[in-house]
Amino acid sequence: MLQNKVILGSEEWCAFPELGIPTIKARVDSGAKTSAMHAINIAPFIKNDANWVKFDINPIQNNIKTIIHCEAPLVDKRIVKSSSGFREHRYVIQTNIKLGDVKWPIEMTLTNRDSMGFRMLLGREAMSGRVLVDPEEKYMLGQPTPEALKELYQNSEKATSGLRIGLLASNPELYSNKRIMEAGEMRGHEMHFLNIKECYMKLDAKTPEIHYRGGKILNQFDAIIPRIRPSITFYGCALTRQFEALKVFVLNSATAITQSRDKLYSLQLLLNNGIDIPTTGFANSPLDTDNLIKMVGGSPLIVKLLEGTQGKGVVLAETKKAAESVINAFKSLNANILVQEFIKEANGKDIRCFVIDGKVVAAIQREAMPGEFRANIHLGGTASIIKVTAEEKKIAIKAAKAMDLKVAGVDIIRSSKGPLLLEVNSSPGLEGIEGATNKDIAGEMIKAIEKNFKLI
Repeated sequence: MLQNKVILGSEEWCAFPELGIPTIKARVDSGAKTSAMHAINIAPFIKNDANWVKFDINPIQNNIKTIIHCEAPLVDKRIVKSSSGFREHRYVIQTNIKLGDVKWPIEMTLTNRDSMGFRMLLGREAMSGRVLVDPEEKYMLGQPTPEALKELYQNSEKATSGLRIGLLASNPELYSNKRIMEAGEMRGHEMHFLNIKECYMKLDAKTPEIHYRGGKILNQFDAIIPRIRPSITFYGCALTRQFEALKVFVLNSATAITQSRDKLYSLQLLLNNGIDIPTTGFANSPLDTDNLIKMVGGSPLIVKLLEGTQGKGVVLAETKKAAESVINAFKSLNANILVQEFIKEANGKDIRCFVIDGKVVAAIQREAMPGEFRANIHLGGTASIIKVTAEEKKIAIKAAKAMDLKVAGVDIIRSSKGPLLLEVNSSPGLEGIEGATNKDIAGEMIKAIEKNFKLI
């Protein structure tokens, strides 16, 4: 039987004839049970009374301008735990794989693998009985030259030229920033990463300017996407205002970002717009501690630093004595704090709705680690798909509108009183929600810019 098996190295090039993919590099991984293929814009549909799924793929690593539109019969939809720890619902398809001269049917899941090193992962179920792997070797079946790849994909769709878009942020290696850059380039736009700390301004009534490292003047931008971390809000928003003065379209305005970062002011804005929040107290004197605790219904309660982010500076005080200690400790540091009722029935879960241009484009449920009450992904929380109610969608859209944010991550908690709004984030992360939903959220952000310029 040995002579009938295909011998593979740890990396190989394979083809999927029925999907129109002439060659794609795969990681051969016998440690993984299921095979997976990179896919974006995944959408199920009915074809000849059967369930199918369509999706797009950029088959060549580090080439996001070459796009293949694929469709295949839908076999299943399963919960898969990715290598990054996210639980995600994945569509499962069946199609023929071709390795060398041999072809056979395999099942594989569809998922966004932009953060991975390979567009394709070949798992052991697809190899069982047919393949032998020599992990010390690579490309046992050969590999195409760059010229051959260009020839193979010469008829594939190419993204057209478009806008000049700047991503105003701090870390080019952050998942969210990489995805936004890739999504813009994929849709044919000229993307530039602008490091906030390397920008400086000329304030002038007639010729305002923004300069970049080395004295380069940043002009002729069509749009700017501000992704400003909380620690640099003041300067990042000053730069965003300067771009606005230059008549550049910004995806979130400086005013909207600034007010969203002020937790107290943002809660007051939301309440003024008729959006329910957990009962919240604010005080500036330790003498008010006892009444402050009573105001929100007593212990257990949540104490939040106004300047905290990603779950930092948030404490659960389970008893009145603990609450008094935490509040007085924060007050002794002259820290501004909010005291908020604890929604026990939420059981460590909240809902993140991602709102873009007045629509909820995706939603996930975030669940805290055992023994933890904060569901933030950065703190080890897990993300999974959830079907949000019409009321929850309405709250999310209303909250983004109240804050005047075109892009917002709106956090909602389910309580016995109904859905309550926790927070509105002006620079929501993409990794958790893209990983869990398989949706191209970065692409939706670029579409919002295109819509402003009437390109779609």
